[in-house]
Amino acid sequence: MRRWLVALALAGTVVMLLGGCARPHGADGDLTDDWPTLREPKMFIPATDACLPRITAVVQAGTYETVDCARSHLAETIHVGIFTDPAIDAGPRPEAGTPVLRVARAECDQRAREVLGGDWHSARLSLTIALPSTSAWASGARWYRCDLSETDSIDNTRPVNRVGSLRGAMVGDSPLTHRCFDPKLIGANLNYMAPVLCTEPHRAEFVGVYTERDMTWAEFIRSNQKVHRRCMGLIAEFAKVPNNSELPYRAGSIFYPPSQREWDEGDRGVRCFLWSDDRKLTRSMRGAGPKGLPAS
Repeated sequence: MRRWLVALALAGTVVMLLGGCARPHGADGDLTDDWPTLREPKMFIPATDACLPRITAVVQAGTYETVDCARSHLAETIHVGIFTDPAIDAGPRPEAGTPVLRVARAECDQRAREVLGGDWHSARLSLTIALPSTSAWASGARWYRCDLSETDSIDNTRPVNRVGSLRGAMVGDSPLTHRCFDPKLIGANLNYMAPVLCTEPHRAEFVGVYTERDMTWAEFIRSNQKVHRRCMGLIAEFAKVPNNSELPYRAGSIFYPPSQREWDEGDRGVRCFLWSDDRKLTRSMRGAGPKGLPAS
C-alpha cells in the first residue's frame, strides 16, 4: 500500500512537471522570439547649457553632475562639440595644452562670444575644455566640452562661485568687463593690478584685445617690443590720439597674454592696457583726445 501511495505521488509529480511544459493555447513554442529587443547602450555625452558645481579637465560619466544655473556654481557648459578630424579620431585622446585641441578651442571661443555677447578675453572670465576619460575615448567617445567660468581678477584666474547664467553677460554695462586698475609695483616690476572705479585715482585702463599671429610660445615671449607696439596702436585708437612719435610720451602699455597651456591650444588673444607712468588718472581715457591724454 505504501508503495502504491509513493507511486501515485511520484506519478502526480511527473504529471505536474510535464503539465508545466505543455504548450499553452496560442503559443508557438519558440522561446527566443517573444522577448522585446534590447536597446543598444547610448554613449554618454554631457549636457550643454548646463551649470556645474565643479570643474574637471576629464569628465567621468559616473561622477557627472549638473546644477540649476540659478544656484551657486563654478562653471557653465556653453557647447559640446565633436572631433571630426580622422587623424584625431584614429589616435589617442588629446591632452590639455596640446596643439591637437586648436580646432576645439576655436569652436569654444566662437560659441563663448555668441553666448556672452562679447569677447570673453575682455572680462573676468576663463574658457576651458573638458574631455572624455581615456576609457570612454577607447570606447568611441569623441566629444569635447566648452566651459565658461567667472574668475576672481585679471591676475587670479581661479574660478569663483557665481549665481545666474553667463548668457548675455557682456551685453551692456557688465560688471565683469575689465576697466580701470591701480597697478601695484615691486620696484619696476608689476606685482598685480588692483581694480578700481575709473573715477578713482588709477594708472591703468583696459583698452582691448588683439589676436597675435601664429608662432610658438618661445617665439612669443621673445617678442615683447612687437607686442608693446600692437598694444600702443590699440591705446591710440581707444584714446583717440595720433599713433605717432608722441604716443610714448602720452602713455605706455601693459599686456596680459594667454597662459602657455592656452597658447599651445591655439588661444592668441592678448589683453592690452594703457599705462600712465607720470600721473594718476581720475577718468576713463576712452575718447579723451590729445588734451585729455597730453604728451609730457
